Amino acid sequence: MQLTIFTDYGLRSLMYMAAHPDRLCSVKEISEHYAISRNHLVKVVHRLSQLGFIISSKGKGGGIKLNGDPKKLRLGDLVRSLEPHMNMVECFSADRNTCRIAASCQLKHFLHDATLAFVDTLNKQTLADCVANKGLFKLASKQGL
Repeated sequence: MQLTIFTDYGLRSLMYMAAHPDRLCSVKEISEHYAISRNHLVKVVHRLSQLGFIISSKGKGGGIKLNGDPKKLRLGDLVRSLEPHMNMVECFSADRNTCRIAASCQLKHFLHDATLAFVDTLNKQTLADCVANKGLFKLASKQGL
């Protein structure tokens, strides 16, 4: 299973904001920290705001910050919210399925169970667990970059 770049950027953005709980962050700052596309990150941040995971304010003095306690944000729940679907194989999608044996195939059931186990395993950890080492999230200007 591979997560989409969208989900990857979403998780990284949430981690960054969790590591800086006492201030507003910016999309520019996060994109520079991770050396990722600012344009793509804008879309990710917009979705995070729509989902209620972050608070966004525009204008001078604006920015983004985590909406809530990172100890309560379970990773599996975050991934499930950010992934457009969790379709490991095409037969998981009724409208895209072209497999001739899908109706009686057992593999899809095993893969479905594995997907549930993946999310359950991630749910044993929280966003706070990902940012235990705050040194990873220092501002680039303070890292001498």
